[in-house]
Amino acid sequence: MERPSIRTALRNFSSYDAPIGTKLRMTVTNNLTKLRARSECCGHPGQPGC
Repeated sequence: MERPSIRTALRNFSSYDAPIGTKLRMTVTNNLTKLRARSECCGHPGQPGC
């Protein structure tokens, strides 16, 4: 699995249908999950931050 580009990450963030607060929370929690697991994917493809 390739690492997504910044453009892909921003497009994913803007196209996800949720309030901005939910998107920000998902971005933070998904990135923390990736850091803890030392992985490039948090296990929730399509969500902001994954």
